[in-house]
Amino acid sequence: MAEEGEELEVEMEASAASGPIPFQLQFDKPFPFQIKIAEWNPEKDLLAMVTEDSKVLLHRFNWQRLWTISPGKCITALCWRPDGKAISLGLEDGSILLHDVENGKLLRSIKSHNVAVVCLNWEEDTQLMRGDNKYTYEDRTMRFFPPAPTIPRMPGLGSGDTGLMDDPVETYRDFSNSSHQRFNILCSGDKDGFICFSIFGIFPIGKINIHKLSVSSPFSDKRATYQLHNASIRKVALSKNLRQLVVLSLGELVEDLVTLKGKFIHRDGELVEPDKSSCGEDSSVGMHCLILNTSIFLNRKNELHQVALQASSIEDLIEVVRASLSVMSKQWSDTITSFHEKFDSLSSLIVDHGLESNSQDEFLSLLFGARTSPALHQFLVNSLGEVGLKRVSKAVDNAGKDLHVVVHEHLQPAVEIIGFRIGELRGLSRWRARYQTIGLDEKLIDNATEKAGMLHVQVERFSRVLATVLYQLQNFFNWVSKCIKILLSDPTDQIQPPNSELVVIFLKFLLDHDPVGQLLEADHTIDVDPDTKQRVEQLVMFGGFLDTKFLERTLANEFSQLEQCLKEAFLMPFTTISKKIHCEDLLPLYPIPSSPVASSLHAPTSISYYKDNRDSSPHDLVDYICFRIPDESMDLTNCIGIIRGSTNTSSSIKDISSPGAVLLCIPDGYHCMDLSLYKQREIVLLLNEAITTSESPGRSWMMMVQISDLSFMPLSRLGPANLWKLHELKASALDLHIENGKVRCIPHPVTTPLAVSASRGVACVFSSRRHALVFILDEDEDETSDME
Repeated sequence: MAEEGEELEVEMEASAASGPIPFQLQFDKPFPFQIKIAEWNPEKDLLAMVTEDSKVLLHRFNWQRLWTISPGKCITALCWRPDGKAISLGLEDGSILLHDVENGKLLRSIKSHNVAVVCLNWEEDTQLMRGDNKYTYEDRTMRFFPPAPTIPRMPGLGSGDTGLMDDPVETYRDFSNSSHQRFNILCSGDKDGFICFSIFGIFPIGKINIHKLSVSSPFSDKRATYQLHNASIRKVALSKNLRQLVVLSLGELVEDLVTLKGKFIHRDGELVEPDKSSCGEDSSVGMHCLILNTSIFLNRKNELHQVALQASSIEDLIEVVRASLSVMSKQWSDTITSFHEKFDSLSSLIVDHGLESNSQDEFLSLLFGARTSPALHQFLVNSLGEVGLKRVSKAVDNAGKDLHVVVHEHLQPAVEIIGFRIGELRGLSRWRARYQTIGLDEKLIDNATEKAGMLHVQVERFSRVLATVLYQLQNFFNWVSKCIKILLSDPTDQIQPPNSELVVIFLKFLLDHDPVGQLLEADHTIDVDPDTKQRVEQLVMFGGFLDTKFLERTLANEFSQLEQCLKEAFLMPFTTISKKIHCEDLLPLYPIPSSPVASSLHAPTSISYYKDNRDSSPHDLVDYICFRIPDESMDLTNCIGIIRGSTNTSSSIKDISSPGAVLLCIPDGYHCMDLSLYKQREIVLLLNEAITTSESPGRSWMMMVQISDLSFMPLSRLGPANLWKLHELKASALDLHIENGKVRCIPHPVTTPLAVSASRGVACVFSSRRHALVFILDEDEDETSDME
């Protein structure tokens, strides 16, 4: 393999011996995997790659592998968090996984979609990146509380019970803290046309269906609107200021003149059935660019940041409470099961001896000095014995200690912080002018606040019940131990004297009942005597609350009600923000035939944002969309389209500026495998020779084109005639030449993907011989030396 790499370098040097060689080859490494996705870390010299069998590999720039993970499901998308500290994976089942970059541990598993996630994009607020701390929000929780509790590590809680895996203690806390430092949004699109938005990548804040979006054409006399039918998303890109979202989607563009009464259109004042020509059944199917207005993220980023910070932290703590209840339920259930396995054998012995009593009667008779029955004697001396009693007593004691630890170190702190954070949200919700706009409903938050208070009461109640039951059990065990020793004629002076009255209470109320286990059951109702119920109702209503039946609910049931209240409260911002995201423009790119070939469906695309020197504001960016046009589309062969300035924020029709576009013709005999927009308005192209043979497998070329040197032609916006506007630029298409510009020959064919890092100035290319080649794109010696 090393010799093969050396031969490759010699061939590459010889291919350009006539002049300086652009794109210095940093290294060439054999790579035994077929790669389908590759992305450079935006902040570090790390490259994440997804293999054909859906394993994720993380390599340093020197090709040192840091870790490998395998989710066990097909990975369909990948992107980095803007700070480079976490990576998100989209799966075929609609899940999104968030992994820690340091060790690959799973931080979150979120089910945002019902079908395969096909694209991911993660952006953060650029104002905070520039050091603008005017609107930073201080989380006051740290002033009053110690660090948030973690999920308890105890038997009985599987890794999949909480959506957190792989040691969910330190990584869980670190992810929660770091993700909240800057306001960022993760966008995900699926193959059914749904786009989800999540703040910090974990708090869902919106979801749209592009099939239900419509856009009006300002240049149509009919003021017609258009919609996409049967659309599937290919790529999404949120602008750096979070104001707009560019969506590339394959689908059918339909002029939406259909009435609400049926599938008929208005024509000359009459309702008539549309024909194929009016619906554009064939000509309107293709790749389209949708511009979605997401200015709500920009305009209300401070409010959204505060709500998401509190809400996502509450949801983290909810997982702690859920896991704590699960741990306690299993621990106590196992303990009580072992208790009954030992003591229920007395019932069988009573039946075998033909007695008409029960276990409670037998124990009470023994307590009150009656003669010990043969069944009870056999049970105490032979079936249970001192050893069996010690095992049961130790199991109960250990379970009690474990439950106390869970309550005091995990459950109770989590409930207290939940109450405080909901109180913070309650204060925000009363600022109606700012927070009603994003859907923070005061009434729903008030309900959640009351439920959080009731859950705290239930935790205190559970602690008291647990302590009482444990004391009763240990007193009962002491009495049974004393009885066994008396029957065996052993001394009893070392046994703590039991309380006979408590033994009676235990036998009557606790021997066959489990009040601790009942409090951990969600579907159990607790009986409360009428007098107590009446006094509680009076006190609750005197305090201004509405919940008068909390004593009848268990701890688990109270938690379920809090979860439901929080779900309703957090659903309001989700629904409100979703309604405020709308389509403000739509630009058809190119058509595809009714029976498209694979090249049409998977043509490479790239979206980036560059500073616009024409704009007075140094922070505003202009979008650039680059894509390969399939050969069977618009009578164009081997062309690449570039569109500049498709996004627009003007509200006046006369001020709407048309986007610019240019067509680039790939040299004859070459085929564009992949492309990527690069910094300083450049595009990197990866070309393969179109004709290859077994004797001559062909070569490939990496070419860089300066977009700033191209002449962009105005592109008219969506109108009723000539849907595919790029066809108008066919006559002015620019021919590219291998002999000119920055071009590097690679003596082997290459495969997708092309991974380009703008921050590091490098590109990783994968050859058909399963080699990974990393090139330095920038010729700046200082930058190259920094990379080394």
